[in-house]
This record gives sequence, C-alpha cells and structure tokens, in this order.
Amino acid sequence: MIPVDQLRIRQATLQDLDVLTKFSAAMALETEHRHLDLSRLRRGTQAVIEQPERGQYYVADLRQDASADTVTIGQLLITYEWSDWRNAQFWWIQSVYVDPAWRHQGVYRAMHGAVMTLAQSRTDVCGVRLYVEGDNTIAQEVYARVGLTTSSYRIFESDFVLPKPSPSGHKR
Repeated sequence: MIPVDQLRIRQATLQDLDVLTKFSAAMALETEHRHLDLSRLRRGTQAVIEQPERGQYYVADLRQDASADTVTIGQLLITYEWSDWRNAQFWWIQSVYVDPAWRHQGVYRAMHGAVMTLAQSRTDVCGVRLYVEGDNTIAQEVYARVGLTTSSYRIFESDFVLPKPSPSGHKR
C-alpha cells in the first residue's frame, strides 16, 4: 500500500490533459479492446476541464521522494445525472484508470474515498453510481471492496460514435 502522505487526490487541470488522454486511451484498449481516436479523445477531455458542468476529472498524484515532485498515477471522471425523484443529482464515476505499476496499492480506494467524502458533503448530490464493462471482473471486485453494490438497473444504449466492438480478443 502507498503511504497516505505520499498520495494526493485533486481536481485535474488543463496541465493534466496529456496524461488524462493517455490514461483514457489505455483504459479503453485494456477493458474494451477499443482504439480511440486520440484527437477526439483529447478534445473531449479538454471540453470537460474547460466546462465543469459536463463533469470533473480527479487524479491521484504520488510524491516519489522527499522533493515536491509528483507523478500522476490514476484518474477518474465524475459526470452528472439529475434525479427528479430525489431532487438532486447522481455522480457517475467513469474513465477510471490506475497505471498498471501502481495497481493493488490502494490508489483507486483513495480516489473513491475522496469522491465519496465530497459527494456526501453536498446537499445537491443524492448518490454515486458507476458502470463497468460486463466482463471486467477485476474492476467489479474492486468496486465491491469499496462498498459499491450492483443496481437493479441495466444500461441500454445507442452509440452513434463508437460501434460495438467485435467479439474477438480477450476481455478481463
């Protein structure tokens, strides 16, 4: 486990655009075997950072030594869904990625905890949700360990940009 004093969870800024783009592309390839258009991905990521009503990225920075130098080792994105039943919004966690060299060391747990603390401190947030690729059992186990439970809802979609990936390839 990474010592708590060496890990900092913070809102991402435009200075994080390159690492966010890199991490999101890696996550898509790893979990869904999708090669994303990097230019489109970069513009989409920048749009979130510049227009926070679309969402908010959070990153995990690791201080590697006694200096103030840090390296970003994880990310997640929060987007919003209004619930008329609750008169508040759900925060959706998506685009979760932890650099493979830093997995199984509490990085996602720290990011998740920071988001939950922030969400629970606000009266306009009624809950936190996320979706996970159906065959990604490793991620599902991680999410269960941090206290998330499966919902009674299933997600359906009509995607106009990314076609459904072919069934070839191994999924995690």
